[in-house]
Amino acid sequence: MVAVCWFCFQGCSHKNATTVNLDQFTNDSAKIAVDEAFKPIVDEEFFVFKALNNKVHPRMIYRPENQVMTLLLEDSVRVALLSRKLTPDELLVLKQRTLNPTMDRFAVDAIALIVNKSSTDTAFSVSEIKNMLTGKARTDKKIIFDNPNSGMVKYLEELSGSKDLVQKNVFSLKSNKEVIEYVSEHPDAIGITDFSWLYDPDKDYANAVENVKIASVNDDSNKKLAGQYFAPSQTTIALKQYPLTRSLYVINCTGSSSLGKKIADFVKSEKGQLIVLRSGLLPDNIPDRQIEIVKK
Repeated sequence: MVAVCWFCFQGCSHKNATTVNLDQFTNDSAKIAVDEAFKPIVDEEFFVFKALNNKVHPRMIYRPENQVMTLLLEDSVRVALLSRKLTPDELLVLKQRTLNPTMDRFAVDAIALIVNKSSTDTAFSVSEIKNMLTGKARTDKKIIFDNPNSGMVKYLEELSGSKDLVQKNVFSLKSNKEVIEYVSEHPDAIGITDFSWLYDPDKDYANAVENVKIASVNDDSNKKLAGQYFAPSQTTIALKQYPLTRSLYVINCTGSSSLGKKIADFVKSEKGQLIVLRSGLLPDNIPDRQIEIVKK
């Protein structure tokens, strides 16, 4: 769409071309592409953001990470929320278009392993997880994750050290919600999902969350934590005890006086960080709590 607009306006003045660009990417109804894995926390952030800024109307586009990156690199959007920074190659593509993206981390999420409520397997080591993903571990369990185009795939590939997760017992569905629902109905499944989908679920899948258990994980490469298993929580993430985590970033390519900058500033602000804190994720900057002690 952007390429079409560019060619259509080649015959116009430079001033008009610039106006089109500004209208599309810096006005108060610009499109924002978001990794759908983080819909729970992003929905909360934007609900408050729009309440405080009632003249802005950002249009949220929820997609798997690969599709979010396609929208960003093809110049269909200039603001994206992702679970990683841009790669050098991705940065080069944007800089060739004279775009200088900023990357602001605003939260840390945990990757949770879930099992059916009836399951007795409630603790795993990182090595066991890697072996299950690469087919080195003999198991009759089905390993389920959200989407073949999601950022979870990249995370699991990096975790396991393998680009080949196509094992007979490893399956993808369409969303985190489907993973939770599947595990709630199948005792032979292990689900891999983002912790934010488990902390305060919506009514449409809350019953499914009630029928799964969150497994504890041991980082067996860390000698200081040898033999210790930890469930995901803000405390275990902050203390680096829970080993399966990833950061959330706002990628802004719209400059310093745009809607993208407003959004990045908000999620990093005290209000935005309190929303992260209340969602069960770890804020990038933990807001101060003032306690007044009154002596009687």
